[in-house]
Amino acid sequence: MDLPPLIKGTLIGFAIAAPVGPVGILCIRRALADGRMAAFVAGLGAAVADTLYGAVAAWGLTLVTNFLTNHRTLLSVVGGVFLVYLGVRTMRARSQMLPTPDTHIGLMRDFLSTFLITLTNPATILAFMAVFASITAVQMRSPVSLDTNLLILGVFIGSAAWWGLLSAVAGAVRSHFTPMWLRWLNRGSGAVLVLFGVGVLVSAVV
Repeated sequence: MDLPPLIKGTLIGFAIAAPVGPVGILCIRRALADGRMAAFVAGLGAAVADTLYGAVAAWGLTLVTNFLTNHRTLLSVVGGVFLVYLGVRTMRARSQMLPTPDTHIGLMRDFLSTFLITLTNPATILAFMAVFASITAVQMRSPVSLDTNLLILGVFIGSAAWWGLLSAVAGAVRSHFTPMWLRWLNRGSGAVLVLFGVGVLVSAVV
């Protein structure tokens, strides 16, 4: 039996968001340093970017898709440099456990960071296009319909659900972390982010 578009979109959004990459590392670190709310807000940045790319794939916006595909090297370079910057910044971050989430400025910064990381990854829209085409979720270049809009809404719900789950799990073990552990987490996660960034830059050049 074919699934309703909203449920189908939710499963797609959850599946594409679930692999733990640089955004996942940032969210886990946020949960341990500042609490689960800060981590969830950071995850929402990725969820919004996922939704935008899902909308482009679902609505068949070929002009945008072609632009992103033709400029994926530039986007990858920008994303790689940004990841290296975030990695270095994370390694030098404070090792203080905050009792409450960060300030509004900090939350917005976290949101924008994960949004930009996801948005500068052209592979995201290619993944959405491949998934949509393989399950015939929507007909590319077809007029916008209610089913298509429900599918896109489902992508946001599924992606946000993953980040909510990840931030809740990481936040649940926050009380077991000491400042020393957080210091090593900062160094380790920062190094991984730098490696991600270098890998993106190398792949863009190659």
